[in-house]
Amino acid sequence: MRAVIAGGGRGTRHGGLTRTAIGLAAVALTVGGCTLEDVDGDDETGGTARPSESSESSGASGSPEAPGAGGSGVSDVLPGLPAPDEARELLAGLTVAEPRPMTGYSRDAFSHWTSTDGCTTRQTVLIRDAEDVAVDDDCAPTSGSWRSAYDGETFEDPGDLDIDHIVPLANAWRSGADSWTDDRREELANDLQGPQLLAVSAASNRSKGDQSPDEWLPPAEDFHCTYAVAWTTVKDTYELTVTDTERDELTRLLDTCP
Repeated sequence: MRAVIAGGGRGTRHGGLTRTAIGLAAVALTVGGCTLEDVDGDDETGGTARPSESSESSGASGSPEAPGAGGSGVSDVLPGLPAPDEARELLAGLTVAEPRPMTGYSRDAFSHWTSTDGCTTRQTVLIRDAEDVAVDDDCAPTSGSWRSAYDGETFEDPGDLDIDHIVPLANAWRSGADSWTDDRREELANDLQGPQLLAVSAASNRSKGDQSPDEWLPPAEDFHCTYAVAWTTVKDTYELTVTDTERDELTRLLDTCP
């Protein structure tokens, strides 16, 4: 049994209870007689240190668009992924610039996680990305199976997972988000309409930190194409800049796509 979460009227059914997650989506889960209990951990690490900058593990709003992944391809889970050819076109349109300074940066500038109708963004991503997930009356996953696309590891405790920002918040700050409004930064930090959030192992997420693809790539090479497509899409959506070396590496990665 797979959890299904979707936007624009698509939803997961969960013990006869339906919750709407940010703007367009109903979050629900088909449990089929499961007992629901609260076990949603919060292991987010804050601060500005690069080794942990993209690490996310507590909850917020929004509405994903695709069925839960579990053991299937992450491209079935991440919403808003274009085809590689389209991603190449998006990459060609990105502005190349030197990184902006980190002056004034704080994770608090990117309010997250937000919550809508009782479901946080973290909870929504965990349900979306799970196989056989059970949730409690507070929308917190209590059990299930999660496969981390970054390293291929499988987990059964949601507390072992971080919710990664594909484009880390500090990277976004250096790429133009330093001049955004608070609302725009909150949108990026909680974006479940685009391919920006993914449940992954805490170890892989914290190894990534706030590094760009020219500095760090997921150990699982079969995820490199999808990772490059997702990264490019988020940068395009939010009109964020890329560096020369970042663009070159994304070009190389997209050329590996089938």
